[in-house]
Amino acid sequence: MLTWLYTARALGVLDWGVSLVPEEHAGAGVMLAIMISMAPALFLWKLWTRWVERKLDIKGKYYEDDFYKEDLKNNKK
Repeated sequence: MLTWLYTARALGVLDWGVSLVPEEHAGAGVMLAIMISMAPALFLWKLWTRWVERKLDIKGKYYEDDFYKEDLKNNKK
């Protein structure tokens, strides 16, 4: 993920984001450029983790499962 960010920086994506906004909002332009450039990396990361979980047959128990289980029981009544 960091490699993706450094690649975007080397390609000038962050400078492009700064050039789109007024000078007093340069920080917002950089943040917008980071979000736009990292979106494909986050999507690829999601695909990678889902593939690994499927390949290794990982079945996790998440905090939300127990938290919302009570709500589901109450709603069925």
